[in-house]
Amino acid sequence: MKKSPARNMLLKKAPSKLLERINSSIDVDVRLFQEDIEASRVHCKMLIKTKIISLKDGKKIINGLQQILRDVKKDKIKLDSKFEDIHMNVEALLHSKIGPIAGKLHTGRSRNDQVVTDFKLWIKKHSQIIDDEIRKLQKALIKIAKRNTSTVMPGYTHLQIAQPVSLAHHCLAYVEMMGRNRSRISDCIKRLNESPLGAGALAGTSFPIDRKMTARLLGFSKPTINSIDSVSDRDFAVEFIFVLSLTGIHLSRLAEEIILWSSQHFNFVKLPDELSTGSSIMPQKKNPDGAELVRANASSVISNLNNILSLLKGLPLSYSKDLQDDKRLTFNTYDNVLLGLQVMAELMNKIKFNKKTMLQAVEESYATSTDLADWLVKKLHYPFREAYQITGKIVDYANSKNKSLSNMSLKELQKFDNNISNDIFRVLSPLNSMKSKNSFGGSAPEIVKKSIQYVIKKYL
Repeated sequence: MKKSPARNMLLKKAPSKLLERINSSIDVDVRLFQEDIEASRVHCKMLIKTKIISLKDGKKIINGLQQILRDVKKDKIKLDSKFEDIHMNVEALLHSKIGPIAGKLHTGRSRNDQVVTDFKLWIKKHSQIIDDEIRKLQKALIKIAKRNTSTVMPGYTHLQIAQPVSLAHHCLAYVEMMGRNRSRISDCIKRLNESPLGAGALAGTSFPIDRKMTARLLGFSKPTINSIDSVSDRDFAVEFIFVLSLTGIHLSRLAEEIILWSSQHFNFVKLPDELSTGSSIMPQKKNPDGAELVRANASSVISNLNNILSLLKGLPLSYSKDLQDDKRLTFNTYDNVLLGLQVMAELMNKIKFNKKTMLQAVEESYATSTDLADWLVKKLHYPFREAYQITGKIVDYANSKNKSLSNMSLKELQKFDNNISNDIFRVLSPLNSMKSKNSFGGSAPEIVKKSIQYVIKKYL
C-alpha cells in the first residue's frame, strides 16, 4: 500500500506533508467503515447484474470486501493516512487481497456519490439509536410522573413562583418536547431516504447501471433525481444536526432546572452520588457536574449547527472539498447529544425529590393569587380586571404582614370585600388550586393521569 489507487498522473510531485495532513480525513470518516463496505458490496452486486463486470470478478470483489469487514471486526486492520479517507483505504485493502481486479469496483461511481451514500446510511442507522435514547429518557420522566400526579410544586414564570402545578405535569412537559424531537428525526429520515449512489462525480455515468436496484438493496426509498444535487447536497446533515441541536437545548433546559433544584436555595432534589462530584477543598459540597456538563455540551452542538450552515453558504455547485468537514461536525454533535441523553436518563432514574420542600415553597408564596381572583369573579361576579386589582391589594397586605394567603383570617380578607366568605379558603389551598385546573392539558391530577396514559401509548 505505497501508492494511492486514485493518484492522478498529471501530478508529477507527491503531495507535501502539509497537504497530506489537511487533506486526510481517515481519523474522522473511519466511522463509515461498515457503511462503505456495505455500499460497495451492493454496488458490486449491481455491476454483476447489469453485466458491467463478470460474475467471476464480482464474486472475488464481494469475498474480498467480506474479508476486510471480518478483519475490521477482529481489529486486524491498520489504516493508512496516505490514502486520505476511508474509501481509498478500503480500495487499497481490497487491492492487497485480490489484486488489480479490485479496481473494477469503482466502475460507474465516484468518491463524490460514494461518500454521501455512506454518510446517509450512517445517519439513518444512528438516528434510530438517538430515537431509542430519547425514548429511554421519556420513560424515566413518565415513571416519575406516574408517582407524582398529586405532588405539588411551584410552577414558574420569569423564575418567579407563579402557580401550583404537579411534579408529574412538569415532567410531562419534557416528555412532549422530546416527543417532538423524535418526530423531527423521523421527518428528517424521510427526506434523507434517497440514494445518491450512481450519481457519479456530478453528471451521472455512461455505464448502464441500475440505481433503483442499489437504492432498494441499501434500504432507500428511491434514487435521487438530480446528480448534481446528489453530490453537493448536505441538507440532510444540516437537518440532522439541527434536530440534535434542538434535542441538546431541551436537555440543557432540563439540566439547568436540576442544577437549580439541587442548590441549597431550592433544595427540591437530592442528586445521585454517581452523577455528582465533591470539592477539592470544601467537604460540604455536592456538585451537579453531570447536569452541568450536559448544559455545557449544548453550546458545542449549537456551534456545530452554525458551522455547517456557514460551511455551505458560499459553495458553488457541485462538490467542493469543504464538504469533507460535514462528518466531523455531525459525528461530534451526535456524540455530545447521545451522551447527554444517557446522562439525563440515568439522572432522572435515580434522582430523589424533596416533596415537602416543594410544597412549602408554594405555601410560603402567593401562588394561589390567581385562584383568589378567579373566586371573586365566580362567586362575587366581579369583572376579572377588578378582581385582579382587589387580589393585588390583598397580596400587598399579606406581604406587609409577612403572611401567606392561606394564613390570613376571614376578617382580614373581608377588609377588602365584606362578601368574601369562608369558601375562599378552599381555593387558597395549593392542592385544591392544582385540582381546579381541569381544562384539557391542565395540571389537575385527573387530567394529568389521562395525559400519562396518552404519552405511554404514543411514545413507549
